[in-house]
Amino acid sequence: MEKTRIIFIGTAEFGLPAFKALLKDDGFEIVLAVTGPDKPVGRKQVFTSSPIKIEALKKEITVLEPVHVMDIRQKIALLKPDLIVVAAYAQLIPEEILKIPKFGCLNLHASLLPKYRGSAIIQAAILNGDEQTGVTVMKMDKGLDTGPILAQIPLKISSDDTAGALYDKLSEASADFLVNTVKQYLSGEINPMPQSGQTSYAKELTKSDGLIDWTKPAENLERFIRAMNPWPMAWTWRQGKQIKIIAAQTETIEINSYKPGKTFKYNNGLAVQCGKNALIIKKLQLEGKTELNSEEFLRGQKDFIGSLLG
Repeated sequence: MEKTRIIFIGTAEFGLPAFKALLKDDGFEIVLAVTGPDKPVGRKQVFTSSPIKIEALKKEITVLEPVHVMDIRQKIALLKPDLIVVAAYAQLIPEEILKIPKFGCLNLHASLLPKYRGSAIIQAAILNGDEQTGVTVMKMDKGLDTGPILAQIPLKISSDDTAGALYDKLSEASADFLVNTVKQYLSGEINPMPQSGQTSYAKELTKSDGLIDWTKPAENLERFIRAMNPWPMAWTWRQGKQIKIIAAQTETIEINSYKPGKTFKYNNGLAVQCGKNALIIKKLQLEGKTELNSEEFLRGQKDFIGSLLG
């Protein structure tokens, strides 16, 4: 029996478990991996390869790193793939490429479409207080995350999940789910169904999106802090310096005695007044310093209590 010829397109770590699962399956042959170019990472700006590139080279799979994926359309066509699988790739795949594979292009998407199309989809689910999110496999069309759905798998959001923790859970859950879905699709057991229901879009986050608005309710800001972790991190100003708020207590406290942003002591720890109720801060990091729990932080910043953050 001939193997299904697959081109895998992806850059971020999210798609790595799915990529490895496809590589391990005897029914598939990965004929090409397409990923983003090496990028400078960290303070020293060391050029670093994507997780997909590193894994592909280990398996002696050809890797292409186009600045614009359209630039390799002809190379993709010459390989005559049966299927293209896309996971966490930062570019929209042009319609000219979508038409090349015999069975089209499938996308692994970290939300329950049509809810949360776009980029910051994991963060959006936490921000909005959703009880669950999930992974969708869809057949791609020329729109942004608008294609018909093959299958979905739900995943519960825990009350202490950061965006980073939820990213990892969804990534791991997607591996076997993708392989099984691809097999069912290729065998004709699945007919892609048009998306239905209310749609929403989650734009890409920038550093400025992490600025905390202390006039919002404490419950909302607790979710905001988790959603912004690990990027861009929730942060605030104090005396012209940035402070990252790494973690806060899930349960808020019913105190409304201060101006929003005012810091005060609570059970030997640190609390901040919000627009409604107050938030207990567990971990924070002053600009240029190391991350500390609130007790350690206050020992080194004795004048911090009574500050107005903003």
